[in-house]
Amino acid sequence: MTAATETGPTIGNRHLQIFMLFLGIMASYVARANTSIAVVAMTDAENTNPDFDEFDWSNSQMQYVLSSFYWGYCLTQFFGGWLCKRYGVKITMFFAINICTVACLVTPVTTRAWSWQGYCGLRVIQGLAQGLIFPCMHEHVAKWAPKQEKNRLGAFANSGLELGTVLALGTSGIIASSDMGWPGISYVAGGLGLIWAVIWIIFASNSPSDSKQISEAERKYILSSQDHDSSNKKPIPTPWRAMLTSVPFIVLVATRCSEAWGFTTMLAEVPQYMHGVLGLDIKSNALFSALPYLIMWLMSYVYIITADIIMKNNCLSLTALRRTYNSIAFYVPAAALIAIGFVNEDQKPIAIALITLNIGVNSAATIGSSLNTIDLAPNHAGMQMAFINTAANIIPIFTPLIVGFIVEDESNREEWQIVFIISAIIFIVGNTVYIIFGSTQMQEWNDPNFLKKDDSENPTPAAITEGDTDKKTDDDVKST
Repeated sequence: MTAATETGPTIGNRHLQIFMLFLGIMASYVARANTSIAVVAMTDAENTNPDFDEFDWSNSQMQYVLSSFYWGYCLTQFFGGWLCKRYGVKITMFFAINICTVACLVTPVTTRAWSWQGYCGLRVIQGLAQGLIFPCMHEHVAKWAPKQEKNRLGAFANSGLELGTVLALGTSGIIASSDMGWPGISYVAGGLGLIWAVIWIIFASNSPSDSKQISEAERKYILSSQDHDSSNKKPIPTPWRAMLTSVPFIVLVATRCSEAWGFTTMLAEVPQYMHGVLGLDIKSNALFSALPYLIMWLMSYVYIITADIIMKNNCLSLTALRRTYNSIAFYVPAAALIAIGFVNEDQKPIAIALITLNIGVNSAATIGSSLNTIDLAPNHAGMQMAFINTAANIIPIFTPLIVGFIVEDESNREEWQIVFIISAIIFIVGNTVYIIFGSTQMQEWNDPNFLKKDDSENPTPAAITEGDTDKKTDDDVKST
């Protein structure tokens, strides 16, 4: 029992919580990432299933559909951070994914009735709901991950992103070509969300202190290993001024924005690039679009294992580890993006290899900058993520629209070159700033009493006057 308390049970309730978080993120990304394949299938029935409706949408209209998710997504990040603090992760994430699930299930009916405008409306609703998810993830990891396991557990939860993308891109083309047709893409995503919701509501707990399923040994292990009080049920006020003027936090925001530009450009546009420039049909398009994310998902575990080994053997400081992995995640894709723009239809294997390399290594960003919020201030991990995700996901609102402006002919390789070079430059600048100014040092504003200390150091005039009066009274008493 003593050994279990010191090191924690090998498999415990913390692993169940993180696994459910992983599944929730996976389900949300299946619903989120399938649109890039769905819009191709819905506008090209001849190569999927001609028994279902075909929509005559222009490239600009399809880009509006791809962009619309982020119109809602960037609006609810702060609300998600506040809900996590006020009501807990369990109920917040439950409603977030259920709203997204309902939107998935009604997509075919709505799109038939209101065409691409109806599809855009549902994507906005999905974005509003999913805006709550990543603040929930960071808050839950901060509450449940012991200090020495936060890299491993946080990166595992985040890897649901890659698996969800793999499933969405890898199966959507097959589903669209099956008897279910393109409506089946939405029905499958909705079904996954419903299954997850049942599992989550039964087994999830907001913190080790709230859980009725956790052993006392594991509870003590988690709580005693953390630099913050995850058992505190009273919401801690967010020190906004200190947070927003903190250099490490500002740098982190800029870094995550640059990553959002490059990653979402590839996620949304690769199927169109493969269809237009490489001439791949919908089935091949879906499978080859999914391949980079499959490699990305597998590589995420390579990064988790190697990071564990590096930290256990004290080969690098945590700051050096984050900068190194972030450099892999940004610089390698930047080089690959530039190279992609110079291949054509006769060089499909090279193009696919470069796209796979580009996206596949990007999962290093999870160990790099993605989990940096928990280093800086675990007590405010959810609100940090809310601010970062708000800023970062304003970017994907514009990237599809910019692509639509640049790429007038999706088969024109030179136009795609411009898109890829812009993304590469943003990757390079974002990581260079992080290498120079990024930090993992816990910030003083993480202290739950930081705002009270700040007030005591800057007392109000009334407080000063009262203090002076008390002092005079004491002197009078002594004199008497």
